[in-house]
Amino acid sequence: MLLYSYFRSSAAYRVRIGLNIKGLDYNYLPVNLLNKEQKGNDYLASNPQGLVPALQLDNGEVLAQSVAILEWLEDEYPQPALLPADPLQRARVRSMVNSICCDVHPLCNMSVTNYLQEHHQASKADVIRWYTTWMHRGFSAIEHRLAANNSRYSFGETPCMADVLLVPQLFNARRFDIPLEEFPHLCRVVDNCRKLPAFEAAAPENQPDSDS
Repeated sequence: MLLYSYFRSSAAYRVRIGLNIKGLDYNYLPVNLLNKEQKGNDYLASNPQGLVPALQLDNGEVLAQSVAILEWLEDEYPQPALLPADPLQRARVRSMVNSICCDVHPLCNMSVTNYLQEHHQASKADVIRWYTTWMHRGFSAIEHRLAANNSRYSFGETPCMADVLLVPQLFNARRFDIPLEEFPHLCRVVDNCRKLPAFEAAAPENQPDSDS
């Protein structure tokens, strides 16, 4: 498998974690978002959305969208599991996944903040306030769920798909110095995840393009 990735992309970070948890070997092909390589003809031929990540399978098929890729990995390589067997618990995990990928991440995406700066004259301080507002709204609901669960990871004693999304999102928050004092359970869960080799190997600072 070939992973088109950018070291700081939280969506690509998710897929790296998922591949590592599943114990799968893959080749890493950097796509420099700052240089707009994702908009080049060669990349668009593989992924017309012009986004990372994309995962090229051994048969040449290319999958896009991080959660769709994670779901495919779960179907194709069910162990170790990223989703619980119990349908209700599985729905709870997917609910947190959707909270992050639908309610938090899109509003804090680089394309959105670049648009705010280019077309609405948003200052750097405006962008940080934007990040803080939407991350805090999303994190507040997640913190409530994690406090109720009170487990090592989001939903028990082994990491699941919710953790796979939570760790990159908190990386983004810390990168922009978003205050996190209100979210002790969230920070605890993420710090527990970061101690695991699968998460550590996927971290942005450990990618071959981290100096780009």
